[in-house]
Amino acid sequence: MNNQSMTTSTNAVLTCANVSKHYGDGALQVNVLRTINMSINSGERVAIVGASGSGKSTLLNILGGLDVPDSGEVTVAGEVLSRMSADARGFLRNRKLGFVYQFHHLLPEFTALENVCMPLLIGGESKAQSQEKSTQMLQRVGLGHRLHHKPSELSGGERQRVAIARALVTSPACVLMDEPTGNLDTHSADSIQQLMLELNQSIGTSFVVVTHDLRLAAKMDRTLTLADGVLV
Repeated sequence: MNNQSMTTSTNAVLTCANVSKHYGDGALQVNVLRTINMSINSGERVAIVGASGSGKSTLLNILGGLDVPDSGEVTVAGEVLSRMSADARGFLRNRKLGFVYQFHHLLPEFTALENVCMPLLIGGESKAQSQEKSTQMLQRVGLGHRLHHKPSELSGGERQRVAIARALVTSPACVLMDEPTGNLDTHSADSIQQLMLELNQSIGTSFVVVTHDLRLAAKMDRTLTLADGVLV
C-alpha cells in the first residue's frame, strides 16, 4: 500500500476511508475496490492510473457521490456523503465538485457560454451573474472568442476546454477528471494538460485525474496505481 494514498490532513478537501465496492453475488461476485484509503489536499494534483477494468472509473464515481460504496465513507469538504440525503449530495456536488470526462458531454443545442452557465443556473444564480462568471471562465481557458459557438462548431480540444470551464465555473474544491485527454490528438492533449496545470496554479482547485496517459500522470503531484481493487 502506498502510504501517501493514506495521508490525512486538516487541509483535505476529499477523503476516502476504507471504501470497498463489489458487483454480483455469491460465486459471481467481483470485488472492484477493496479497502481504499486516500486523501486529497487543497490545491493538490493527483493521478490515478491502472489497467482497464481495474476500477478507476468506479472509484472516481464514488468519490464524486455518483455511486455509493458497499462499505467505507467518502468525505467532501468536511461532509460525509453517506450521511446526506440525495438532494443534499446533489447540492454539494454542484458547489464543491467539478467533473470532466473523456467525452465532453456538452449539450449540443446550446452555445459554449450557455453550457458553462448550466451549473450556476442549477445552483440558483441569476442569468446575468451566471453569464458574467461563465464569460470570464471561458476567457481564462482561451475561448473568449467562441462564446456563442455550439459544440458542433468547435474542435475537439475546444470542446474539452469548454467542459473544463464548466467544471471550474462554480469554483469547486476539487475537479474529478476521467481520461480528460483520452479522445484528443497529441497537440490538443498537450494543450489541455498545460491548461490544467495553469488553472490549478492560478485558482488553487484540486485535481483528481484518472488517466492512461503516463505523460499527464507525471505532471501531477502524486500518482496512485489501482491494481486488483487496491491502491498500491
